[in-house]
Amino acid sequence: SETTEESSSVEGPIVIGSDIPYPPFEYRTESGDLTGFDVDIAEAIFEEEMGLGYEFKQTGFDTIIPSLKNDNFRIVMSAMTINDKRSEEVDFSDPYFTAYQTVAILENGDIGQLDDLKGTTVAVQKGTTGEGAAEGLQEEFDGDLTIDSYDQITGAFNALLNNQASAVINDNTVNAKYVNERDGVVFLEGEGEAAENDENAPPYLTLTVEEYGIAFRQDDDEFRQQVNEALAAIRESGRYDEIYGEYFESSGN
Repeated sequence: SETTEESSSVEGPIVIGSDIPYPPFEYRTESGDLTGFDVDIAEAIFEEEMGLGYEFKQTGFDTIIPSLKNDNFRIVMSAMTINDKRSEEVDFSDPYFTAYQTVAILENGDIGQLDDLKGTTVAVQKGTTGEGAAEGLQEEFDGDLTIDSYDQITGAFNALLNNQASAVINDNTVNAKYVNERDGVVFLEGEGEAAENDENAPPYLTLTVEEYGIAFRQDDDEFRQQVNEALAAIRESGRYDEIYGEYFESSGN
């Protein structure tokens, strides 16, 4: 029944590209149901606010932007950090989450401070800002750091648990899930970027402070504005905080 061009530009279902699993943002429960912070925020934005159906489409993170530009899906929601390099290729929504790059280590290992990583191997996920933070550290160490990049974050953690890597460099909330659920995996402590900028800094070392956004093709401005309005509405109504509280402690760690 929609005949105007404007309304036809946003017909559901909205197909969302996402790298799954990446708990607690997108992952499947044992019964196979897709859940996570991004998944619930998508439901609140598209279904509850905009009255649109939505579906998630699994895709590898290191190819997610080319896949978006190839029309494989309408948007990306995949705990994606807004940065200059990505902004040359996609347009981002307003930020919907603040994250930090952090270092997960084995509790009984021999890494006590950042400098102890010199000469070791760290594990990261391909195409992530964690990989970028590791490259920054490698530069700081004059090349004296080996970086192993995995297709999925689970591979990076398996490398840590099997002593194939001394640390995993990745988003704080994803690292926190492993720290909280696995005996013997802890955050590397210390001051870092967040402590310099923010009195609400988490109580562990942070390499960077980042904001997540929803990524759109660059010709999709009208839809992006509508999504920003819906995002503002769920923040105002308290729905955002409700979802946040389900996945994270409000203290941010």
